[in-house]
Amino acid sequence: MIALRASNINQYWLLMRANKPIGSYLLLWPTLWGLFLAAGGIPSWGILLIFTLGVFVMRSAGCVINDYADRKVDGSVERTKDRPLPAGKVTEREAKQLFALLVLSAFILVLFLNWQTIALSVVALLLASAYPFMKRYTHLPQLVLGAAFAWSIPMAFMAVTETLPAWMWAVYFANLLWTVAYDTQYAMVDRRHDVKVGIKSTAILFGKFDLLAIVLLQGATLGLLAWVFYIQHLHAIAYIGLLVSVVLFAYQYHLCKHREEQNCFKAFLHNNWVGMALAIAILAGLIL
Repeated sequence: MIALRASNINQYWLLMRANKPIGSYLLLWPTLWGLFLAAGGIPSWGILLIFTLGVFVMRSAGCVINDYADRKVDGSVERTKDRPLPAGKVTEREAKQLFALLVLSAFILVLFLNWQTIALSVVALLLASAYPFMKRYTHLPQLVLGAAFAWSIPMAFMAVTETLPAWMWAVYFANLLWTVAYDTQYAMVDRRHDVKVGIKSTAILFGKFDLLAIVLLQGATLGLLAWVFYIQHLHAIAYIGLLVSVVLFAYQYHLCKHREEQNCFKAFLHNNWVGMALAIAILAGLIL
């Protein structure tokens, strides 16, 4: 029996975090890195549309399954206690059905691509579904999130070129490391609450070395991308994007240096500009 109610659409919208699109942007920009690099510029509009829609659908699905996994603890955290599930405005059954509907929508989108990309999409679903539950078993759930977010890159290459060149994995790991960095900033916001309720994160694992770890992860991200730019002979203008990212990362360090929760959250949100700068740099470096 279908549990979803038309009268509850606003709560589903909130459950999908559609009112807070930052997560979609953080997934979209690296997806564009992959599409641009695979195509040597702008890919076909059909592939671009499918991946863009897929980003928003799968990010929404990820938010739903994350809130379902955290439904027992979100009510005890000030920042999350008013989310639809802990507030009782959406039932567990509704959440599961909404997740299934979103996953089905994403699968329909990927059916318009080649069979190799369809096969890779199964891995994307497994990673996205596993991440919310990892925080109960490991202090590295951000690593799983990074693997899930970065999986759009091999999918992009497979959709455009039907191959996975070895250098593509440098882009994949650059995205993975960047994701771990910014999600550690996000985890720093909830660290004291997570310790109380037994949720694990890299922010807790790194402890007093959290800022150092973030800087190293960000540096490795830019180093990997610089190597890709070099071996793919991108125009020198692409490196300006790396320099801009260095400045943006320095600003994030300034925000986080006192580990104030509100400023750590601002630093997390600020990563949208990093992703955008790098996407523009890659496209410009390929076209010029």
